[in-house]
Amino acid sequence: MPVFAPPKGGKTRDVPVSASVVRELDAYMERYPLTEITLPWKEPDGEPEVASLILFNSSGSVIIRNVFNQWTWDPTFERAGLVKTPRRDGVHALRHFYASVLLDAGEPIEALSEWLGHADPGFTMRVYTHLMPARAERARKAIERVLSEDESADSVIDSRSAEVDSDDVESA
Repeated sequence: MPVFAPPKGGKTRDVPVSASVVRELDAYMERYPLTEITLPWKEPDGEPEVASLILFNSSGSVIIRNVFNQWTWDPTFERAGLVKTPRRDGVHALRHFYASVLLDAGEPIEALSEWLGHADPGFTMRVYTHLMPARAERARKAIERVLSEDESADSVIDSRSAEVDSDDVESA
């Protein structure tokens, strides 16, 4: 039986949402108005709680993950001609997409950690470091801007990476 409960970690999260996402949500909620549902809190025999759902199934009830995967998520991969890899391509991948977009845009790891509900920014860094593909190019451009007198230096930066052995770097 479904229950209302806080997300993993027992805490809620406030995340920044772009104006375009707000517009899409407004349009969606105009077409599909919120539906109120009453479910027990945390345990099947918990106190009843009433909440307004933005997303709900065709019966106006909560969306069950396994049912959503079977009838919506997995068929979407098939229609797109994509092979779904279990554990990599689940709905949770949207969380990783969100994190990678923000990291690539230069958002601080501490902010992302807070938005994802991680207690430790170090954990966030360990999980998402591989999703920061443009970081080397941003670093090259940042150093070039500081060291160059030429404002058009971004256009002449050599995109080759310099390999540096950590033993060659003196600690401060």
